[in-house]
Amino acid sequence: MPGIPSAAPASIVTRYMATERLTLDSNILVYSIDRDAGDRHLRAMEIVDRCVERDCVLTLQALSEFVFVSTRKGKMPLKDAAAQAADWQDLFPIALPRARTLGHALVGVAEHQLAFWDAMLWAVAAEHRVDLLLSEDFSPGRVVEGVRFVDPFREGFT
Repeated sequence: MPGIPSAAPASIVTRYMATERLTLDSNILVYSIDRDAGDRHLRAMEIVDRCVERDCVLTLQALSEFVFVSTRKGKMPLKDAAAQAADWQDLFPIALPRARTLGHALVGVAEHQLAFWDAMLWAVAAEHRVDLLLSEDFSPGRVVEGVRFVDPFREGFT
């Protein structure tokens, strides 16, 4: 895909990941198993591999969306998607929503113009002191209440 290097230098991929707590949106997880995604697949696999060695949490929402999307789009059978999600649960701490998360997400919708499910992901991340949310779905570089959105598929990973 144009604009996405097939293999980014390690210094670019880890620029933000070295010291900050981060989380991955479901699109990163889906691309990591989707061999048809070309360069996005390679980049996502590299990111997930590097996250194992970092302060990375996965949200229950991202794991749930991964299972839904990967099975709905026929990328893998439910049994395999469930096994992959279980593997990630063994590798990463899971960030769960709290009782106040819905209210926090609604602030994200009203005050920060986030789409509802994006706001839920952001709210869980913020409540678990995540500094960096990797996703192609948010405005890259934007910071909302301490959570910075980075699109790892953009040129230069900035």
